[in-house]
Amino acid sequence: MLVTSNRSVSEWGTVFGDPVVATAILDRLLHHSHVITIRGDSYRLREKRRAGLLKTNPAPAVTENTL
Repeated sequence: MLVTSNRSVSEWGTVFGDPVVATAILDRLLHHSHVITIRGDSYRLREKRRAGLLKTNPAPAVTENTL
């Protein structure tokens, strides 16, 4: 199963409106999982920068954490 989000794990309590529910969901999702955090812009923002519509940023970093 692959789950993606533009929100950090610490923000999921506000996303679901209840920190207890978010903790229960995360507990089940993260058990024996691999979390890959990709930092940086989306492809859409990258293309806008290439087109000159936005200022440029440094290249994104990719990290992998095993929980």
